[in-house]
Amino acid sequence: MSVEQVAGSAEMMKELTGYISEKVIKGKSAITEDTPLVSSGLIDSFALIEIFLELQRIAGRKVPASKVQAKDMDTVRLMFATAEKFGKPVKN
Repeated sequence: MSVEQVAGSAEMMKELTGYISEKVIKGKSAITEDTPLVSSGLIDSFALIEIFLELQRIAGRKVPASKVQAKDMDTVRLMFATAEKFGKPVKN
């Protein structure tokens, strides 16, 4: 992974972390890219769908929902790893 890719992925993780903090959990808890979200009960399955859609937008990848399990979405870092593993670049 190049320096640019690492910097880009760090920015994308920061963007999704901010989205979750502001729009989903509405500042109830401080989170990082390694904060357990699902296993801690911080987010529920409905919120997970919203976050999944935002992940795809930020990552620029279409991820087949059938390939994703809740454990793959427990942290922001895992979310991006899942998008990288299963996602296909979105065509413009």
